[in-house]
Amino acid sequence: MVTIFHRFLILIILLFIQNIYSQSTAKSIAVREKIAIDHNWRFAFGHLYDTDKDFNHATGYFSYLAKAGNGDGAAAPDFDDRAWRLLNIPHDWAVEQPFDENGSFSHGFKAAGKGYPEKSIGWYRKKIDIPESDLGRIITLQFDGVFRNSKVWFNGHFLGTEESGYNSFEYDVTDYINYGGKNTIAVRVDASMEEGWFYEGAGIYRHVWLKKTEPLHVATNGTYVTTDIEDDFANVTAQVTIENKGSKKGEVEIVQTIFNQKGEQVAKTSQKAQAPDFYGTTTVNSTLKVNNPQLWDIDSPNLYKLVTEIKRNNNLIDQYTTKFGIRSFYFDAEKGFFLNGKHVKLKGTNNHQDHAGVGAAMPDELQYFRISKLKEMGSNAYRCSHNPPTPELLEACDSLGMLVIDEARLMGINKMHLDNLRKMIERDRNHPSIICWSVGNEEWKIEGGIVGERITLTLQDYVKTIDSTRPVSVGISSGFKSGISSVVEVMGYNYLGNGDIDAHRNEYKEQPGMGSEEGSTFATRGVYFTDDEKHYKSAYDVKPRPSFYSIEEGWNFYADREYLAGMFIWTGFDYRGEPTPYGWPSVTSYFGMMDVCGFPKDNVYYLKSWWGTEPVVHVFPHWNWEGKEGEEIPVWVYSNCEELELFLNNKSLGKKKMKQNSHLEWQVTYKKGEIKAVGYNNGKKVLTDVQKTTGNPEKIALIAHKKQLTGSDDIAVITVETLDKKDLHVPTANNEITFSVNGGGKIIGVGNGNPTSLEKDKFLDDITTIAFTQLQEQALASEVLPETLSEYNESDWKEAFKDRDYKNLAPSYIYKTTFKLDELSKKDKITFFYEKIGEETAVFVNGHLIAPSQEDSQKYVLNNGVLKQGINTLHIIATPIHKVNDWAVINSSPGIIQVITPSESWKRKLFNGYAQVIVQTDGSDNEITVTATAKDLKSDTIVIKK
Repeated sequence: MVTIFHRFLILIILLFIQNIYSQSTAKSIAVREKIAIDHNWRFAFGHLYDTDKDFNHATGYFSYLAKAGNGDGAAAPDFDDRAWRLLNIPHDWAVEQPFDENGSFSHGFKAAGKGYPEKSIGWYRKKIDIPESDLGRIITLQFDGVFRNSKVWFNGHFLGTEESGYNSFEYDVTDYINYGGKNTIAVRVDASMEEGWFYEGAGIYRHVWLKKTEPLHVATNGTYVTTDIEDDFANVTAQVTIENKGSKKGEVEIVQTIFNQKGEQVAKTSQKAQAPDFYGTTTVNSTLKVNNPQLWDIDSPNLYKLVTEIKRNNNLIDQYTTKFGIRSFYFDAEKGFFLNGKHVKLKGTNNHQDHAGVGAAMPDELQYFRISKLKEMGSNAYRCSHNPPTPELLEACDSLGMLVIDEARLMGINKMHLDNLRKMIERDRNHPSIICWSVGNEEWKIEGGIVGERITLTLQDYVKTIDSTRPVSVGISSGFKSGISSVVEVMGYNYLGNGDIDAHRNEYKEQPGMGSEEGSTFATRGVYFTDDEKHYKSAYDVKPRPSFYSIEEGWNFYADREYLAGMFIWTGFDYRGEPTPYGWPSVTSYFGMMDVCGFPKDNVYYLKSWWGTEPVVHVFPHWNWEGKEGEEIPVWVYSNCEELELFLNNKSLGKKKMKQNSHLEWQVTYKKGEIKAVGYNNGKKVLTDVQKTTGNPEKIALIAHKKQLTGSDDIAVITVETLDKKDLHVPTANNEITFSVNGGGKIIGVGNGNPTSLEKDKFLDDITTIAFTQLQEQALASEVLPETLSEYNESDWKEAFKDRDYKNLAPSYIYKTTFKLDELSKKDKITFFYEKIGEETAVFVNGHLIAPSQEDSQKYVLNNGVLKQGINTLHIIATPIHKVNDWAVINSSPGIIQVITPSESWKRKLFNGYAQVIVQTDGSDNEITVTATAKDLKSDTIVIKK
């Protein structure tokens, strides 16, 4: 018998179970989502000033600036973009263009930008589904970077303009959403203007995200973590800014939890706060103690994770994760730079965001690849020249242990300048790798005067309101005497030949300093005799110009001066543009320690000798000098060994002592065979390096930087080289290599490091669209659509839709138009994308009835059997569309013809023995097979696992 007591007990148990279940369910539901929306965008070129070629954008009676939701042309939600190219973000359209002598010297002579109005405007469109369950949340579009001057629409609503090509920015789209249906994002990018004097790319070249939060949430970049290290613990101050875009007020709980690199909880705190008012913010500070902290360092980059939770009535409202590191650092005017109490000489490089094959649109893994290459060279510092970097670059520096100078793009004190600076600092200030904010670089107009001094003082004070833990620097190049040089917190000397650094230091003894740029040396990888006719510079480290110094001279200067924190070489990698000292057909710089692929020039081994910690012996040049028998060849050895001995064909050419931060030279009469350098410490052999005369190339070798990929967009960077019959690398090989890929991946770029190569970076299908000539019509007496095309009286044709009486429509209409195919190849894929001009439709091309495709009833694939070169005729028979309202606009365009011409095979010539191919996974679990072939060479195949 069940008593009332038993029933009551059962009810209590059920309520308890329900409470436990609801709590566990609440924890499993994501209260904050950040979703990558990089895949499957549509792209097409617009036009800088011809509105017809810019999809008639901004020509409507009411423009997008006049009425809300009135995005027109390609900004309209219902615009038909099916004929546009399908691609993934990040995307750089500039790197896809051919080279042109009339192109910008600064941007590597690519046929893009202001001089190319048909390639200076790019349109991107994407449709996304947002479920009804998201109603009530705050939905935000976030762009990590668009070059440049972007305008964004969401469902036809104009969201705003971001002029800078380097800022991260976002838009709240909550009220514009079609919940439970399709939503259209449209972006117009204007890359006609250059912000820098170096290659910058064009397009949405960084990631795009869809963020979803509750109305009460942690604001964008809303945490600020600082650390204070004591003897055996660290105090971590966690400042969180809470934003309220809802109406709920009252008390909330802020929970801050720190986890170490193993995922173990090491600290936790909780405190109460009042929710801010509607569209308001409030800031909460918490202090957490971490015992025996694992410090972030360049050799052991330990990272922690702060998880910030907002709770109301014990229910989780938001959860926000911040990675950070516990470390201390400071610049000292006498002793240089200190990290975690230890003196560290900054061994840095300057770099732009640009890599062979992909331009500015670098996949995330490529950031890690490049930072790893710099670390291997012995570098410990990176200057973001001369703009805020992509977030993934900083994540790579955090993870791998690379110190960073983060730099703003443009110096000034007005709202634009200060807002851009604030955005950069708020986004980046939790990265432990960042040790300095640079607010300017070589601002020649103001460097030496009172205006520059005032601006610098204002910016330094402004920076301190956002981040008080890091100093401010400026790179100075026009003398080191007055103006900015007299007031900047950390002096940045750009090139010791531009002024007297010691004299400046003696005048400003309380001011720390560093070589923010040094070198600007010229070198072509694998070339050892300058050939100005071919635009090749010898790779030996020599003084490049009267007021500039070699890498060795520069490093000796900074290494010998304890008061200087270190130096940053111009540059770590070659980059497109600035092909000083040459012009066309040189298209990349010559400054890098590595070329645009990351293949090392010989200077890398000088730096590795004196920047690194491992023994190094590197002898050069190569020993393939057919035709130079009996001539003297300069032979250099880079090493950190105490003594070096050089051998020619096992005959000693003598030993020499190695001076600190120097190199050794021999003049050797060429004779084929081998040169060998042997390094000794304390009289004992330590290391040997050999250069051998090789035979002709006989086979290809492929080597991937990693053989297993993860995630949906991971890449493998594959080195391509040729070997002789003894498996020796052939350093003079310039064979053209053709690539193919099968399985779950694709090639996204090729390169070889040749500064004068005008070969394609990418091999893409050519997509063109063909508009129809004037559309004509005749009224028909029957609404039954025929399966064959009759003949019609030519005199009865009239202009379609002109003066049509929509209250007295014919049962059906036949429309006629033409399109021209200048060339017709069996490989071409030709598609008619029909835009609805009738309810029921029959389509005829050259008299043949065409069936719609199965996946899209308004798409017609046209095979070569119905097409002809020259003029083709299109007939459409359709029942009419009736107007619901007199003011309704009926579509009168039948659509567009798309022609896809498949590209030729991916290929690239070797340059002095090397080329590079970058392969990206398609997101599937299928392994990737890459094959390289060449005339008269044995092919090679490599398999990349998933």
